[in-house]
Amino acid sequence: MWNVGSAVGSWAIISLFLSLFLGGWTTTRACGPMNRSTGLLNGAILWATTLAISAWLISSGVSGALGITASNAGEVLNQAQQNAANIPNPTAIPNVTAQQTRDIAGNAAKVGWSVAIDSLLGLAASLIGSSIGTRSPRINATTTTTVQH
Repeated sequence: MWNVGSAVGSWAIISLFLSLFLGGWTTTRACGPMNRSTGLLNGAILWATTLAISAWLISSGVSGALGITASNAGEVLNQAQQNAANIPNPTAIPNVTAQQTRDIAGNAAKVGWSVAIDSLLGLAASLIGSSIGTRSPRINATTTTTVQH
């Protein structure tokens, strides 16, 4: 059974691939007639721009969340001091075993590989969309006329 987090993550990936595909198709259609390699270049530029803007938005969101947390740190500390009686040992360092550390590192590696693979799949979706959207230049039949001198 899927939980909400898995469903949201899956929909985010599917919608990203769909939007990159349609974006690649749209950019090559809007540019007019071109050869396939130029269309693929348009798709790659679209993907790279999307990747850069997404990274900036994610980092801005994280820094914004950290900024809000830092601005409220004084209030959080006051609340923690008031509730210190309910905490068994507030200065205790969490005890993490070697196996738990390996599990955390393994999960971080899985996330890294997942991001890399998803990024490359996004590039493929963008390139496929731009390849399909490429229009060939029309070649008009010219009539030959003889010029008399």
